[in-house]
Amino acid sequence: MVRFENVGLRYGMGPEVLQDLTFSIVPGSFQFLTGPSGAGKTTLMRLLLLSLRPTRGLISLFGSDASRLDKDAITSIRRRIGVVFQDFRLLDHLTTYENVALPLRVQNRAVNSYREEVVELLRWVGLGDRLHAYPEVLSGGEKQRAAIARALIVRPELLLADEPTGNVDPTMARRLIRLFVELQRSGTSVLVATHDLGLMDQFDGARRLVLGGGRLHIYD
Repeated sequence: MVRFENVGLRYGMGPEVLQDLTFSIVPGSFQFLTGPSGAGKTTLMRLLLLSLRPTRGLISLFGSDASRLDKDAITSIRRRIGVVFQDFRLLDHLTTYENVALPLRVQNRAVNSYREEVVELLRWVGLGDRLHAYPEVLSGGEKQRAAIARALIVRPELLLADEPTGNVDPTMARRLIRLFVELQRSGTSVLVATHDLGLMDQFDGARRLVLGGGRLHIYD
């Protein structure tokens, strides 16, 4: 599903911030991405989403060489990826329900074909009473959960989650990770970037990708 071979990234003429990244993500797998602040976790996520191009090396997504993809092909690949951003990226003029349902609207699905699905997912993440609330009145944790629900509603083939539990309490954090695990068991590959070592310790089966000094170390 994902293959990096000797990928390096530098900005301008500066030194490489990521060096010789070589790893793969197979279908239906679960992995945590961790490392100190500034190690490059978000940068790696951007490479996976094709919003950054590497300075060198090969990135392959779903069997396609990323360097050969045109704009339409990149858009098509991104539709197969669910993303939870650190800054949430909810649309202020849409309610919680409308934000979560937006990816399904973009697919031109009929409202009556997904309404109950959206409502049920929002209930599961603890937002059943916030369906009609706008982002401006949501707490940081509520925005985080809405962003997660929006990423999951399309049942993506690959889920990228950047610090998805950073604004919620430990109980909700475990619940959200369990939701990701259930998604993985249904066939989605999951990559969760987090600083929370205690949370990772509760999920022993997940592979750990550790960034440090611009390099990646893998612990199965």
